[in-house]
Amino acid sequence: MPTTIAAIRATPVTVPLEAPLRHSNGAHWGRFVRTIVEVETSDGYVGLGELGGGGEDATRAIKGLESYLRGHDVFRLEAMRFAICNPTASLYNNRTQLHAAIEFACLDIIGRKLGVPVHALLGGKLRDSVEFASYLFFRYANPETGRGEVRTADQLVAQAKALQASHGFRAHKLKGGVFPPAHELACYRALAANLPGDRFRYDPNSALSLADAIEFGRGIEDIANDYFEDPVWGMPQLARLKEFVSIPVATNTVIVNFEQLAANVEMRAVDVVLLDTTFWGGIRPCIKAAGVCETMGVGVAVHSSGELGIQLARMLQLGAVVPNLGYAADAHYHHLTDDVIEGGPLRYEGGAIRVPDAPGLGIELDRAKVARYHELFNELGGYPYDRDPGRPGWYPLIPNRDWADPAATGAPDLRP
Repeated sequence: MPTTIAAIRATPVTVPLEAPLRHSNGAHWGRFVRTIVEVETSDGYVGLGELGGGGEDATRAIKGLESYLRGHDVFRLEAMRFAICNPTASLYNNRTQLHAAIEFACLDIIGRKLGVPVHALLGGKLRDSVEFASYLFFRYANPETGRGEVRTADQLVAQAKALQASHGFRAHKLKGGVFPPAHELACYRALAANLPGDRFRYDPNSALSLADAIEFGRGIEDIANDYFEDPVWGMPQLARLKEFVSIPVATNTVIVNFEQLAANVEMRAVDVVLLDTTFWGGIRPCIKAAGVCETMGVGVAVHSSGELGIQLARMLQLGAVVPNLGYAADAHYHHLTDDVIEGGPLRYEGGAIRVPDAPGLGIELDRAKVARYHELFNELGGYPYDRDPGRPGWYPLIPNRDWADPAATGAPDLRP
């Protein structure tokens, strides 16, 4: 019997974070909003996918594809990619991210039907576990517990040491673009001083001016840096930055498709491409991109755009099969207080998570938790990703000219 798509279900959920995570354009408001995607086939299989959306519910967008895809054979993945992401259709909405969730649900189904893990469908795993970096954020205190605030160097170092003690991380990523560069530089250097022998990376989400990025980069050249991630926006500025700073430059923002990857081969603006299975439209495009990067001498790593266990499993499958994975992967996962998969959150061991070997994705939904966090979503709704609850009237800042008012943020006043 053919394994064709019979139905697609989308369920928005809200899973709490330990504390609100701050970034250059606002904050995650103390929770992640994710849409769980289930693809059911005519012969009774159910595959799992997941996507985000900047704090928004993607249910309507996913359901809008159901009549379009009903009857499609899940084994015909390339035909499905073109059906969803053909150039004309993609002009009108971001179908790339929708495809990512559905593609992996189909891979989950294929693995379940054949009795093999997804990594076996992708060439076979090269590693049994994937190493992760701690993902360090400046945070507001949890409004219910009063705990979790991170805004000073001492608080940041304490957060990193606690995560290292509980999870074993040996690489650390600081999400910046929240405070003036001088304060974040002091915090970053404090991390390096207090975690000797570890590796570090800094990502201000393109919030720095070119002048600030040069000054910041020169100020950390003596540290064991993996890379300088998206300090400024766009390949021309990144290429210009490389003339002044010796640290490898990485991006997850300006190289998210093959046209941009080709442009980078010519421009040599970026040294490390951070592959995100959501932004690239699935795990298979990421593997293709990794092959191009290997050929052209560009490094690759696995990027996190926020995840629950389904998305994390997809990241693990990618990390398992990419031969030229040169850095610890990113993950927001350790900031979550719970997950929607059976057995609870996947566990870190020595800073790494084992790659599931069960058929398909290797995980199952905890239906009771899905129901609980779907109800929480119904109570709270989504949230605007680019607004910060601690900064009334907040809009993306102009570095060194319009830094947030320290009185509103509680930050030390380090403006020039």
